[in-house]
Amino acid sequence: MRETFEKGAGIFRLFPAFVPRLFNKAGKRLRLHPDDYFVFGMERGSITERWFSSTIAAQNGPAAKADEGLSYVCVDYANDKKFALRDAVKVLGAQLVGQELMDKYNGWPMYSKFFDNEAPLFHHLHLRFEDAARVGKLGKPESYFFPKQMNNHTGEADYTYFGFDPDVTKEEVKARIAKFRDDDTRITDLSRAYRIQLGTGWYTPAGVIHAPASVLTYEPQWNSDVNSVFENIVSGEVYPPNMLDEELPVGRKSLDDVINLLDWDKNVDPHYRKHFFREPIIEAENEKYTSKWIVYANPYFAAKELTINPGKSAQIKDGAAYGCIFIQGHGKFGVYDAESATLLHFGQQSSDEFFVSEKVSKNGVLVTNLSKVEPLVMLKHFGPNCPNVPNEVK
Repeated sequence: MRETFEKGAGIFRLFPAFVPRLFNKAGKRLRLHPDDYFVFGMERGSITERWFSSTIAAQNGPAAKADEGLSYVCVDYANDKKFALRDAVKVLGAQLVGQELMDKYNGWPMYSKFFDNEAPLFHHLHLRFEDAARVGKLGKPESYFFPKQMNNHTGEADYTYFGFDPDVTKEEVKARIAKFRDDDTRITDLSRAYRIQLGTGWYTPAGVIHAPASVLTYEPQWNSDVNSVFENIVSGEVYPPNMLDEELPVGRKSLDDVINLLDWDKNVDPHYRKHFFREPIIEAENEKYTSKWIVYANPYFAAKELTINPGKSAQIKDGAAYGCIFIQGHGKFGVYDAESATLLHFGQQSSDEFFVSEKVSKNGVLVTNLSKVEPLVMLKHFGPNCPNVPNEVK
């Protein structure tokens, strides 16, 4: 482990972590080989997600492997030896993620993913911290960014529902979910939808109900995989009633208990777009590169999009440890070759995903675009200690 860390000059190259889901169907934009979308078996569903910089396992049913969703560090191209990023954080501690994160969270507190569904996802919420704590879990705020490079098509529905119309009452919502076992809740009748703009994003606080678009989404989020589903039929697919209350404590599963999972004021915010839509903010721009904040104005995580212009090199300094994924072009990233994936077989190593230690991030990573014509583009995800993150929405 330490040898790999030193050989990589404080940067780890990560193994692709693909995750199947029983619900929905693959949008097939993950750059995974088309023969491999059901590699987990038909009973597990198709692969619809790829997780990044993950030190937690997916909550993915009794058939899931114990390490499903965990990120692994590649030791060498010559063999498939690997070790879990979670174990590296335990062993290297502050040397990898920094003292602040170790003191506050005893580890790396966030992860990111691509989720890639052909159909829209059900109207659901992720629990707030106080609600998740009752079942021994963490709350889950999350953010979305829609990269143009990963969206050659936008699936069945290029719009996302957020919250409810400001005039909707709790009693109206309760009446809809009361039908979950017997009829279509049609819960999005009470909501509002926004058409997705590629190259932009949203912040979704825990407790806010949302039905994501069928657009491939880059999703930095807190270390949790916990939700409550209010919609039981989507694009003809039926979802079981346990998905409504499975994250509530025994004896606390009434409809009122479900309604209380909602952060009501945020769900009916009449200025929801003003408060939670995220246009990119340029951090730096010159003849060599452009850096944009794409996830910001929240206390949990941040993300940037970095573009290195053709034939250029730049020493890029950030103030905290981060994970990253290359989505366009090829070049060098520190001591590593870096290249966006074109077509990966499941189980194959890649050169598109890395984790950068705090000290190296602060000192700077030399990033080189070896193409004469194409930009080199990467997305970088940070924890809550990234400095100079914009706190306000313009």
